[in-house]
Amino acid sequence: MTSHERTVLLIVHVEREEATKVAATFANDLLAEGVAVRIFDTDAGPLHDAGLSAGPAVDVVAATENPAAGCELAVVFGGDGTILRAAEMCRGSATPLLGVNLGHVGFLAEADVEDVHEVVRRVIARSWTVEERLTIDVSVRVGDDVVAQTWALNEASVEKASRERMVDLVVEIDARPVSRWGGDGVVCATPTGSTAYNFSAGGPVVWPEVHALLMVPISAHALFARPLVVSPDSTLAIEVVGVQSSAVLWCDGRRMVDLPVGARVEVVRGHESVRLARLHEAPFADRLVRKFDLPVQGWRGAAEQRRNGSGA
Repeated sequence: MTSHERTVLLIVHVEREEATKVAATFANDLLAEGVAVRIFDTDAGPLHDAGLSAGPAVDVVAATENPAAGCELAVVFGGDGTILRAAEMCRGSATPLLGVNLGHVGFLAEADVEDVHEVVRRVIARSWTVEERLTIDVSVRVGDDVVAQTWALNEASVEKASRERMVDLVVEIDARPVSRWGGDGVVCATPTGSTAYNFSAGGPVVWPEVHALLMVPISAHALFARPLVVSPDSTLAIEVVGVQSSAVLWCDGRRMVDLPVGARVEVVRGHESVRLARLHEAPFADRLVRKFDLPVQGWRGAAEQRRNGSGA
C-alpha cells in the first residue's frame, strides 16, 4: 500500500457492467480533485477497461486482511450483498462505508446510482456523518470445544441442512430455555438486519438506532413460535437436538459452518460495530417507504389536521 494525504477505497461488484462503469467515472472525478483511490488487484482490469485512469494515485492492493487501513472512506458500488462483503473487508479498520445502490432494495446503501455526482461532491468536501451499527458475535460449540467464531452485521441463521427434513432446535435466552421448535430454522438478527432475512421470516422491522437482538423462527411447527425482541445485553443460544437434525449456520449469507446434532450456537452483541457513512438525515420511516414502495396515499399528517381543526 502507498501513502497519500487522502485515500478512498473502492469496493465494486465488477461482475455488473454498470457498477464498474460508474465506479471508474467516480474514481476519475476523485483523482481530478487530488483524492487518491485504492482498488483491489482483482478489480483493476475491469475498472481500467471501463476508463479508470492509471497513475501513482491509484493504489492497487490485494483483498487481504485490513485493506481499508489508512482510508478515510470506503465507497461501495453494488447492492446490499456487496456492502456486506465490504463490511467484512473493512472490519478492524474503523473506516466507514458509503453504499451506492445498484441492486434491488439496497437498504444499506446511502445513495442511488443517479445521485453519484452528488456523492462525488460530498466525498470531496468530507460532508458526511457516521452511524454506528450494532453487530453480533457468534460462536459454535460442540461438546466442550469452540469449533467456530464469527460475526454478522445483518443476521446469523441456523437452518436445516437437508431440504426433506425439518431441523429440531431448542432456543435459549440468558441461560434459560424458552421453547423447542421444529421447522426450517431460526434467525438471530440485528436491527440493521431486521429488513433482510428477518423480515422475510416474519420478524418485526426495528429502527436501526434501537439497541436490541431479534430471534425469529423460520416456518416453525410449534405451539409457541413468535418473534422475540430482547435486550442487546442478552445471550441467545440455539441447540441442535433430535436424531437427524443436522443443520448449518450462515452469517450474513457469506460465512457457513456445519452444525452436527448436539451443536450449540451462541449469539451476543458484537464487540465491534460497523460504521455507515450517511449523506442525508431523512427519517428511517421515509427510507422504509421508499425502499419497499409502501402505499401512503391519503396521509395528511398531524400538522395539517390541526390546521384544519380535525384533531390528530
